[in-house]
Amino acid sequence: MHPDLTIVVLAKEPRPGFAKTRLTPPCSPAQAAELARAALLDTLTVVARAPARTRVLALRGEPGTWLPEGFVVVPQVPGPLDVRIAAALRTGTGPVLLVGMDTPQLTVELLDCDFAAADAYLGPAQDGGFWALGLADPDPALVLGVPMSVSHTGAVLRQRLLAARLRVVDLAPLRDVDTWADAEAVAAQAPHTRFAQAMARL
Repeated sequence: MHPDLTIVVLAKEPRPGFAKTRLTPPCSPAQAAELARAALLDTLTVVARAPARTRVLALRGEPGTWLPEGFVVVPQVPGPLDVRIAAALRTGTGPVLLVGMDTPQLTVELLDCDFAAADAYLGPAQDGGFWALGLADPDPALVLGVPMSVSHTGAVLRQRLLAARLRVVDLAPLRDVDTWADAEAVAAQAPHTRFAQAMARL
C-alpha cells in the first residue's frame, strides 16, 4: 500500500426501493435493502482494516447508524455513473483505490496495491464490469465516457488505461451482487460475512 493512499467506497444508502432494486423480486424492497446494508457493512469493515491514509464513502443518499468510524462522507455528484466515479476519484490527494458496495466477499488482501509497481489496478467483475479501480495519478478523464453497466465496461476501461500508457495490473476477479443468482453465489463463497448471514435469514 502507498502511504498516501485514499480508498473510496462508492455506495447507495441501503434503504428500501433505492438500493439493490434488481433483487426485487424475489426479495421485497425491505429485504433487498437489508441485503444492501449487509453488503455495504462488509465492504466498509474491510476497507476500515486496510492500510490507507484516508477512507472516503462517496454516498448517494444519507449516512445512517450503519456507518463505522473513520470514514469521510462525501455526496456523489448528480449524473450518470461515469461522472460520479470521475468525481469520486478527485477526493484523494495521492493514489486512489475505488471500490463499490457490490462485493461483500472483499478481503484486505484483495486490496493490496503497490503503486511503485503499477500505475493502475483494475479489478474485473464476472459480468464484464469492474469492482475496483486504482490509479496512482487519478485522472477523471480516464473514466468519463466509458459505457457503464454493460458487458464490455471493463474492456473499454482497460483500453483507456492502456491507451494512456499506464502500467495496468489486474486484481482478482470478483462477482458483483446484482441479481438473486449473484447473491446466492456470493453468500456461498463467503459464508462468514454479514451478507451471507442476511441471506440465511431470508
